[in-house]
Amino acid sequence: MANEETIKDEPVRESDRGIRTYVLRAGRMTDGQKKAIQVLGPKYCLPFEAGKRLDLDAAFGRAKGSPKRPLIVEIGFGMGTATWQIAAARPDIDYLGIEVHTPGVGKLMAHLEAHGVGNLRILHHDAIEVFESGLAPDSLAGIHIFYPDPWPKKRHQKRRLLRPGLVELLVSRLAPGGYLYFVTDIESYAESSLELLSHTGGIFNRYEAFAARQDWRPETKFEARALRDGRGAWELLFEKR
Repeated sequence: MANEETIKDEPVRESDRGIRTYVLRAGRMTDGQKKAIQVLGPKYCLPFEAGKRLDLDAAFGRAKGSPKRPLIVEIGFGMGTATWQIAAARPDIDYLGIEVHTPGVGKLMAHLEAHGVGNLRILHHDAIEVFESGLAPDSLAGIHIFYPDPWPKKRHQKRRLLRPGLVELLVSRLAPGGYLYFVTDIESYAESSLELLSHTGGIFNRYEAFAARQDWRPETKFEARALRDGRGAWELLFEKR
């Protein structure tokens, strides 16, 4: 068994922008994850500077002015198992995974290297800050949000990723025809998100209510455990007009 090292990310800080959608917890980082960050970080991890757009041409090794490829962003990819599989199955699309938890970042980079996935890059940063300044309006072909922190207690629901204000920000970055694909195992979160998205301007539901499972989305370990525990999966798929 690989040696493990306990790591702690920086403590959560409230900012003038609003309330964080996540809490950084202590985690276990294996030697392999630590090595991946040290060795593979320059290859797969993008630098982020607040107030500046991401240079996606440079990130994916393209010459300036070369034809643009669709870009899909995943917010909070966890350990990245589904993330790398989706990207590997669609090499003609660029993917950007955003995650704040260090072990998952290391694990995903190891997957990318092991499986030769060249169309995915990582931002180890707060997704809301990235959407605010790093991504241009009308630039994304899709946004994936799979099993985000549900913040089930009523007093904590102000921290949910899908909430008024933040939803409008996410939608503003979608290009016409781009989609937002959301999956949760918490029925109340699914219901409130359905209502919120249904009343958000500029997007429409591809389904009458909840979406069918998209067969290209791999099942994660978290999802399999949730299903074993009797928790369902509620999916939403909205498209920008």
